[in-house]
Amino acid sequence: MEKPFAITLDVGSSLANKTGSWRTERAVYTDRLPPCNHGCPAGENIQQWLYDAEEGGEGYERAWRQIMLDNPFPAIMGRVCYHPCETACNRAELDEAVGINSVERFLGDEGIGQGWTVEAPPGRTGKRVLIVGAGPSGLSAAYFLARMGHEVTIREAGPMAGGMMRFGIPKYRLPRDVLDAEVQRILDLGVELELDSKVEDVVEAGRDGEFDATFLAIGAQVGKRAYIPAGSAAHMLDAVSMLHDMETGEKPLLGRRVAIYGGGNTAMDAARTARRLGAEEAVVVYRRTREQMPAHETEVEEAEEEGVMMRWLSTIKQAGDGRLVLEKMELDESGFPQPTGEFDELESDALVLALGQECDLSLVEAADDIEVEDGVVAVGPDMMTGRPGVFAGGDMVPAERSVTIAIGHGKKAARNIDGYLRGEPFVHPPVPEIATFETLNPWYYADAPRTHRPKLDAVRRQDSFDEVVVGFDESNALFEARRCMSCGNCFSCDNCFGVCPDNAVLKLDDPNERYRIDLDFCKGCGICVAECPSGAIQMFPEQI
Repeated sequence: MEKPFAITLDVGSSLANKTGSWRTERAVYTDRLPPCNHGCPAGENIQQWLYDAEEGGEGYERAWRQIMLDNPFPAIMGRVCYHPCETACNRAELDEAVGINSVERFLGDEGIGQGWTVEAPPGRTGKRVLIVGAGPSGLSAAYFLARMGHEVTIREAGPMAGGMMRFGIPKYRLPRDVLDAEVQRILDLGVELELDSKVEDVVEAGRDGEFDATFLAIGAQVGKRAYIPAGSAAHMLDAVSMLHDMETGEKPLLGRRVAIYGGGNTAMDAARTARRLGAEEAVVVYRRTREQMPAHETEVEEAEEEGVMMRWLSTIKQAGDGRLVLEKMELDESGFPQPTGEFDELESDALVLALGQECDLSLVEAADDIEVEDGVVAVGPDMMTGRPGVFAGGDMVPAERSVTIAIGHGKKAARNIDGYLRGEPFVHPPVPEIATFETLNPWYYADAPRTHRPKLDAVRRQDSFDEVVVGFDESNALFEARRCMSCGNCFSCDNCFGVCPDNAVLKLDDPNERYRIDLDFCKGCGICVAECPSGAIQMFPEQI
């Protein structure tokens, strides 16, 4: 009878007792892309900075510096970002998403409190870049370009930096000392800021050869208008101007009863600001239903907590002295609102229009090679316009409008501008496979209910511009960071090392390679793959 292959081996041969020779598949450590990272418009390595933050102490600074590689505004983002990373978080399928935004705010505030700084490289490239607009996209681009060694000048039409972070987001959501601190950190890199310096013509601005590249980052600071028949005594203003005037100290006179026409986040901000200015009634009039409202749910909830009232399925037909005529709407089969011919009246001393914003694109009118369509500038995958060396981002280009997206545009533009200036086009590294919930072993993770940030009492909020949402203390931030399941990436739990029946997993003292599989003894049983909590090991067929 023929003996098994292993028994026929000579004891002294290289294959003796090396059970790896039987293997048809091998286990390989592979890093998948965490869904939180994939969902972040600023491209943060969220999983890495949560891992650093879990340590506490010195880990906080490492976590903060990891954020600063991708986003110069952690304290701001921890307040105003609508955290799509949490929407993508796998932990939501287990209990609740990790409070990523809360931990980011804690780290951002820690960075300000501790005075942590970043530095530009000692050597400069000699290249100069003009940035038009000191909003989130322009400031972000300036930050990254300065850290790449370029000289940066920002020209801002307004009296202060920050763009819509300052003139569109009220103080109760973003305290100005936080905004000022993170803007100043960018200026400390050597970025030159010229305020009250409106660029009228991008062609003229680049004519003298002073700059080697230009980044256009004009925010959407022009409120859209709508034709509403109004009497001579009707008091109407747009929400963008109203919020802008609040920042410059020119508080609008709204009266006791205020109506806000629109359903976005700006409408919520205008309504909540009106309450804080003393309006006894602030009513949001919206032509669709709550489910169709573009405002984020948290904004609507906080507005209602503060006494803001909502009139759904209503449109304004006429504005008069102290009253509005509303027409009731109903949804057709496609979900589009249609007039019903039924009318109602609403008492109102002022009408605030919050119907969206547009960019003032007059600065590109003389540039025939810059294409404008539907109120935005066309750019290529590298964010360059049709005019060589002129790039654009933020509200100016086709994309969803948010602070986080604008910051991501600034980083992306900076990388491509750097490539343009160096003559080496930037190539984005390949995107790994996303770590889905199905690739994890969630039963390994302890029951750890999410900690939510507290808020000021709703009554107190109605007449105060104090910050509404309170930040985490250290214990809460640590707990929340440790809820991360490290989707798709090894976090040195030693499970593979402990469960391998052949002791084929070698534990290494190397942060870049924590374990190695000894293929002389690995039989390819796949137990390590099955027992990996984070799905960081995969089986691949052997090459025969």
